[in-house]
Order: sequence, then structure tokens, then C-alpha cells
Amino acid sequence: MLCLLLLTPVQIAGAAGNTATAGPVNPSLLESLRQGGYILYIRHGEATVGEDRPDLVFMDCSTQRNLSGEGRRQAAALGEALRRLQIPVQSPVLASPFCRTKETAELAFGEGKVQTDPFWIKIYRLSGDITPSEREDTLTALTSVLEKAPASGTNQVIVAHSFPPGIGLGEIPNLGIVVVKPGGQGNGYEIAGRITLGELLSLRTAE
Repeated sequence: MLCLLLLTPVQIAGAAGNTATAGPVNPSLLESLRQGGYILYIRHGEATVGEDRPDLVFMDCSTQRNLSGEGRRQAAALGEALRRLQIPVQSPVLASPFCRTKETAELAFGEGKVQTDPFWIKIYRLSGDITPSEREDTLTALTSVLEKAPASGTNQVIVAHSFPPGIGLGEIPNLGIVVVKPGGQGNGYEIAGRITLGELLSLRTAE
């Protein structure tokens, strides 16, 4: 049985309070993902304890929290599961410039298939000390990104960060997936489901 939790009612991104609510299991979502047309927003794998340094340099991993050994194993397992389930992924996979997000994407999808995008730094900064105006601008830009459909027959993967509670896509566990259905330019997007890594690994291909 496919353990994918749908949001009920469907929530449109861009507004504060856009949080997940557990709903009924939807066995049809796996087949929909195999047809493509979704964005899979994935939080990076488990990272080491501590904090990123104030003088963080994106090209210097020693200034950042990095994947733990378990985080590396999780990332590899996620990629293997998506391939086993025959869920097509558009190339390149997009990732935040942090070392832990890039490494997660590379371990899951392969080096050379990952493109960093500085926009996702703004999502990381939502959990910091920013003004209401900065937060609103970031969420508006997020909607513009997530409302764009991927190439036909594929799913766009983004590996980035969790959100603060009640903001944007909400809190996301390590390697949790938020399944986003783009509405097209100017039409926003819907959160079609949320999948934990454990749920993903438990799924089986059709007989």
C-alpha cells in the first residue's frame, strides 16, 4: 500500500499558515509521479550537530554543518528508492549551495547531475532574523518558482531546507519530500502530498 499523506484541504503556497495536515492514503499518487509533472522538494539528510558559522563560506564546508554518516546513507537510499519506483527525475537536480544540500543531491542522483541555485539560501534565512517584508518577498518568489511545471514526463527535484512552522512548505524532516503540483505561471501551486524517507523506502513496485 502506498503510504503517501495528502493535504486536506489542498493548500496554496505563498501564505503564512500553509502547513501540512495528515489526510487519507492515496494509492494513485505513485502512478501520478511516474507520469511526471510534479516538483519533489526534499530537505537535506541528517547533518552534524552545531550551527553554521556566522562567517560561512559556501565553498568551504568546514564553516558549515555537514552530512553525518547516517545522512549520507539516507541520501543514497533515497535515490535508490526513486529509481526502484521508476519515478522519473529531470536533470539537473537543483540544490541549495550549502555543502549538506549539494552532497545530499549528489549522493542521491549522481555527481554532475546537480546544479546549485542561490535562491534556496533565502529559504534557509527564513528561520533567521528577517523582516516581515523580506519574508513576504521570499514567499512570493517561492511561488513563482514552484508554479512552473517541469519538462514533460519528468519531475523536478529540489534539495534544500526546511521551513519555519506555519511558513511556506512548513517543517520538513530530514529527507522528507513535499510533493508539489505546479499550477502554471501565475496560478500558484498545490501541495499534493508529503512523504517521509521511511514511507518512501517501504513502498514496493507494482507486481
